[in-house]
Amino acid sequence: MKSIKHILAIILFVGLFFKTFGQQSLEAGRVEPYRLQVTYNKTSHLIFPVAIRYADLGSDYLIAAKAEDAQNVLRVKAAVKDFQEETNFSVITEDGRFYSFNVTYSADPPTLNYDLVKMQYEGEREGSSSVQFEELGFNAPSLTEAVLKTIYDRNRRYIRHIASRSYGVQLLLNGIYVHNGKFYFHLVLKNKSNVPFAVDFCTFKIVDKQVAKRTVSQERQLLLLREYPMLQVVPDKSTAGNVVLLDQFTITDSQLLRIEIFEQNGARSQVLEIENSDLVNAKPVSEMNIKVNQ
Repeated sequence: MKSIKHILAIILFVGLFFKTFGQQSLEAGRVEPYRLQVTYNKTSHLIFPVAIRYADLGSDYLIAAKAEDAQNVLRVKAAVKDFQEETNFSVITEDGRFYSFNVTYSADPPTLNYDLVKMQYEGEREGSSSVQFEELGFNAPSLTEAVLKTIYDRNRRYIRHIASRSYGVQLLLNGIYVHNGKFYFHLVLKNKSNVPFAVDFCTFKIVDKQVAKRTVSQERQLLLLREYPMLQVVPDKSTAGNVVLLDQFTITDSQLLRIEIFEQNGARSQVLEIENSDLVNAKPVSEMNIKVNQ
């Protein structure tokens, strides 16, 4: 009888231990929400450090949408007048940060616009950076963002034999970098003409070097995972660049990687062709000593 009571006491103790430990672990990982007031007749705007990837509303009391021409701005307003219950919404940004907001109704909110960039700069709460994106594999979004920005900001050219030029426009491949199964391509577009170059779209394709007559050409288009910054318009007499992220891949000596940038409503499209030897000699990102702000 005593042994049964002893066993039950141990089970009870262990249960209480894990319950308490589990609660403490959850508390340690808790994302503290921001508090926000919204109204029916006015729109609130939230400015995030980077583009918004996902937003989820806690109830039908709210309406929210990304601003059309600003991917890092979220518009929020009340869909119902004078709602009494507290509701919430969550946002995930492209750098993998998770933001939580608790929302109440106010007929006249004291603040309508919130700058998350400024709030983080001044040392207030930041979003949790634990979100992983499927297309990035094991790479943390914050690290991916840091690599893209570092390559772009350093703006170093170590590849000097790959370029194209036509009609006063020149496209350069400054470098290829590799890290954790991903390629980073650093492109620079120089417009020496008097007419702005408006970028329509960019493609990365694996193509055959030579196609004999009556032989079907084999092409495979690659998916662009990230682009920093978005390359839209290169004004006259100016230069602009960006860094493009792709999944790691290989090609044979009989194939090429073809990069094409098409001009919107124009004929000055640019083409680069990259050999297998250029890909296998990509620079490791680890050599760049990149620091990531968590």
